[in-house]
Formats: sequence, C-alpha cells, structure tokens
Amino acid sequence: MSRTKKMTLGLSAAALALGAGIGVAGMASATTTPTPAPSVSSSASADGSTSTAPGSMGKHGGRGGERGVAQASALAAKLGVEEAKVTEALQAFREANKPSSPPADGERPDPATRDAALAKALSESLGIEESKVTAALDELRTEKQAERAAALKSRLDQAVTDGKLTQAEADAVTKAVQNGVIGGH
Repeated sequence: MSRTKKMTLGLSAAALALGAGIGVAGMASATTTPTPAPSVSSSASADGSTSTAPGSMGKHGGRGGERGVAQASALAAKLGVEEAKVTEALQAFREANKPSSPPADGERPDPATRDAALAKALSESLGIEESKVTAALDELRTEKQAERAAALKSRLDQAVTDGKLTQAEADAVTKAVQNGVIGGH
C-alpha cells in the first residue's frame, strides 16, 4: 500500500473517530437561537414535563436551562436591557415559532431566515433597533464559535500529548471542522 494511501486512511480514520464525538457535541450545541430561561412559575417543557426551578434537570440533563439563562443574560448585557425582558421575549418568540410537526428527515429551517425573524421579534418586543439586536446576536454567536474552537484545540492538543493522535491528524481534524466537513455545522 502506498504511503499516500496509508496517510489518507489514517487521517480519515482519525477524523471519523474524532468527528463522531465532536459531531454529536457540535450538533447538540449547533442551535443559534438563544434558549429562553425557565421562569420561576411552573412551565411545561418540550417533553411535557413541568418544572418550577430555573435550571432544573430537563429533557437533556439540565444543560438547556442553564445554557438558556446564560444566553439570555449575555444578550441582555449586550443590549443593555433587563434579563427578565429578554427572557420573556425569547420565550414568546419560541412559542410563536414552535413547529407544529417534526421536520422531515434532514430538513432544517434556514438559519438566516430564523435569525432575521428572531432579531425582528426581539427588536419589536424590547423596543430596540433591529440592527442593534442583529449585531448583539452576531457577537454572541462569534464568541460561542470561538469558545468551541478553543475547546476543540485544547482536546486535540491533549490527544497529541497523550499520543492518541499525531499533530498531522489533529491538524486534519481542525481543518475538517473549520471547513464544515465534520462537527455538525
């Protein structure tokens, strides 16, 4: 077997193995629409259960509530408004745009259309210029992408240090993620 084929197979196997783990995590965090925080009052979740505590364990192990609180908080800070108002506006948007049926296989809503609708709804609900809301959402998305990239780099560096990957394999995985080949983006 030629050296090129061996290298290709090795990189493909490493990318596939790492991509499986990264892809699942990436798809789980791929949502760009901020999740509203649960209110102190009882509210029904997507799985039909009710919760009275913010950040309590939900359908996905409790991360959604905490993540939603952090996103609403960060957006409120960027917009200079109260977190409770942002949380209410996000909840209203989610309720108004909840799909009536599950999406067809592989069919996802257009992110640009969804983001524009979110910015418009938040703008109207909060009384803030739509361009300011759009800029804040873009900043938050960029910050989140940078955090994910740093976390990936850290995991790959550790895998190289531990001898699980070569530097060339880690670089190939990084390039594949950046180009959208793996990672759910």
